[in-house]
Amino acid sequence: MRRAVEWAITTRRSVRAFLPEPVSTDVVEAILNTARFAATGVNMQPWKVHVLMGAAKDRVCAAIRNVDDDPALAAEHGDEWAYYPLEWTSPYLDRRRAVGWQLYSLLGIEKGDKASMHAQHGRNYQFFDAPVGLFFTVDRMMNQGSLLDYGMFLQNIMVVARTYGLSTCPQAAFMKYHRIIEQELALGAQEKFVVGMSLGYADEERIENSLASEREPASSFTTFHKE
Repeated sequence: MRRAVEWAITTRRSVRAFLPEPVSTDVVEAILNTARFAATGVNMQPWKVHVLMGAAKDRVCAAIRNVDDDPALAAEHGDEWAYYPLEWTSPYLDRRRAVGWQLYSLLGIEKGDKASMHAQHGRNYQFFDAPVGLFFTVDRMMNQGSLLDYGMFLQNIMVVARTYGLSTCPQAAFMKYHRIIEQELALGAQEKFVVGMSLGYADEERIENSLASEREPASSFTTFHKE
C-alpha cells in the first residue's frame, strides 16, 4: 500500500499533451468521490467543481481563445487574485525560468520567438487537448485558509487520477479569463474562480511530456528541532 501511494505521488507531473481517448463521467465522479476526503478546516469542504466535456468544453475553450488571440481584448482581462509573487527573487525566479526554458527547449522554441511562445501558452486554453477540463470555484465568503484546504483537494484529484492510469495538469493560466468562464458557465455571483485542470490519458509520444521538473530534497527545506 505504501509503495502504491508513493508511486502515485512521484509519477504525478504536469502533462501538456493528451490523447483523444475519452474518460467516462463515472471515472471522473469516482476520482472526485475519493478526493473529497481531503483535510478541511472544521469540515467546511469549500470546493465546487465544474466538469467540462464535449461541446461544453469546446465552447468555453473557443470563447477564451478568441480573446487570448486578440492582444487588445486580452489586455482587458487579468487575474482576480495573485497566485504568484508580485516580485520574483531567487531561488523562485531561477526555478521558474529553468522549467520554462526546459519546456521551450524540448519544443524547439527559441528565446524571443513570441509567436511560438504565445501558441504554446494558448494550448492551456484547449486543456492541452484533454477530453476533460475541470474548473474549480470557491464561495467568496471563504478566506485564505480555504485555499489550503483546496490545495489538498486538488492534490488528491491528481494523485487518485494516477491510479486510473490518467494524468493531469493544474492550470493557473485560466485565472486571467475568469470573467469569461463565469459568463460561459453562468456561475453564481458568490462563486470565485480558483484554478483549472486538464484530465485525460497522456500522449507519451509527445516530447513535451518528457519534461519532469526537478524537486529539492527534503534536507534542503527541513529543520529538525529536538531540544
